[in-house]
Amino acid sequence: MKATWEKIEKNLGVLEVEVDADRVAAALDKAFNKVAKQVSVPGFRKGKVPRPIFEKRYGIESLYQDAIDILLPEAYSQAVEQTDIFPVDSPDVEIDQFAKGESFKFKAKVTVKPEVTLGDYKGVEVPVSKLEVSDEELAQELERLQQRHAELVVVDEDAAQSGDTAIIDFDGSVDGVPFEGGQAEKYSLELGSNTFIPGFEEQVVGLHTGDSKDVEVTFPENYHSADLAGKQAVFKVKVHELKRKVLPELDDEFAKDVSEFDTLAEFKEDLKKQLLDRKENEAKAAREGAVVEKVAENATIDIPEAMVKSEVQNMVRDFDNRLRSQGMNLEMFLGFSGQSKEDLEEQMKADAEKRVRNNLVLEQVAKAENIEVSEAEIDEELKNMAEAYKRSVEEIRSILEGNGSFANLKEEISLRKTIALLVENSKEVEAPVEAAE
Repeated sequence: MKATWEKIEKNLGVLEVEVDADRVAAALDKAFNKVAKQVSVPGFRKGKVPRPIFEKRYGIESLYQDAIDILLPEAYSQAVEQTDIFPVDSPDVEIDQFAKGESFKFKAKVTVKPEVTLGDYKGVEVPVSKLEVSDEELAQELERLQQRHAELVVVDEDAAQSGDTAIIDFDGSVDGVPFEGGQAEKYSLELGSNTFIPGFEEQVVGLHTGDSKDVEVTFPENYHSADLAGKQAVFKVKVHELKRKVLPELDDEFAKDVSEFDTLAEFKEDLKKQLLDRKENEAKAAREGAVVEKVAENATIDIPEAMVKSEVQNMVRDFDNRLRSQGMNLEMFLGFSGQSKEDLEEQMKADAEKRVRNNLVLEQVAKAENIEVSEAEIDEELKNMAEAYKRSVEEIRSILEGNGSFANLKEEISLRKTIALLVENSKEVEAPVEAAE
């Protein structure tokens, strides 16, 4: 097989391929064997028609498209490997010649991975700040823990306050007509959580157990149901019960309940260390991100639109998977947020382009620095994954090889090593102190 590659624009070129006639003949044989199973010819059982009879009745040309479908993908893949190009989009194929006894010639217009010209990637300056945990931050974390371990106590006489949980019935209508999803009984609503239509929860504040009230609200213009968007509604609300959070005392007993420590002082000391560790991890991630951003800014690269579109689709798919893990899906989210899939894709486009740019630059740095991934590093990664998922290393390897993700694992390790090299060779500079307002 002959294959040549000619670049016609920055990231676009033409792949010219010629496949030997004997492979064309083999593809025609496969095409006939496939088609013959479905063909009925008088005098022959279905699927048993001889090749000469078939060609006389239907013509050899009737096999061409099936033969092309069989031969083209493998010929294209071989040509890509032979010419050492890296396509980033589906090719635009033009068939030049395909006939029995002839070679198969075709052209493929292909968008390829762009060239990356690195700028300075060692010694880039990264601002860092002194890390410490303030008394205020420690107090806020303790309050969060108190809130998490708070007890809900029934309120008999007091009026509802923001933060209380109200057990209510509600019956909503627009112009006196009930609407779907507008009714519920014994619904538990935390006042101030902003989970209901704007203005609803505020009107429940001040009510007592046993009170009833007509709550008047207006649905937002971007409400997920077009039938209700922008319309005024009335909810008949009845309060069955009010519950209020009672926070536990910050004392030694609290420390024993929420930790392994016997005293509040010991727990505070450990909590402060946890907060500092968290800040250090966040600072490490921020520094890595800042270094990569700087190196990417210093590089010259013309990113094909196809790569950005592909990354956007990856991001949408990942977002949908996260939604599904929370009991939603993309369609539901788009309905609730009042936007289209195209709107979401447009919002993701800038981040997608940044991801593509950063990855391309990191790949180029890895090449420049001859960064390689050893079998020992792959084995260690597989071992960590096996422990995390409670599977054997062999099972994890089999899964990754089965779904085509094994190569991605190697790339991920390479990227991490590259980022580590960039961070190691960066320069820390003191971050400017933000002026107090």
